[in-house]
Amino acid sequence: MLSACSRPPEVALAPQASAPACASAAWPAEVSGHQRVATQPDYGSVAAWGEPAIIARCGLDPLGPTTDDCVTVDGVDWVVRALSDGSAATTYGREPAIEVLAPAQYGAVPLLLPAFTSLARTLPENGRRCT
Repeated sequence: MLSACSRPPEVALAPQASAPACASAAWPAEVSGHQRVATQPDYGSVAAWGEPAIIARCGLDPLGPTTDDCVTVDGVDWVVRALSDGSAATTYGREPAIEVLAPAQYGAVPLLLPAFTSLARTLPENGRRCT
């Protein structure tokens, strides 16, 4: 009998991945009922949950003004954009920023964002807000 071995999702580190708030990020144990899985690289600023993986990265450069949709979830502003195979949300007004990438099968990415509220609130604010 053969068993399938799944490989950890490969995640590119963000430019500020080594920032103290990101290198030791307190990622949630689960997101929308999906348990955390290993990533490649295994680094504190990246995390993943489920299969296919919901991926999160801390350490992105902060977003500037944008015409993309901006939503507020639990007091944290996020810029949301559609991707060809899902959607992405990036904290807005936080430096460094967090990005959450969600495959289409998980539905609208804002529904996943409450899991990231605690971590997002630890990131310094830069004065930008959704309007």
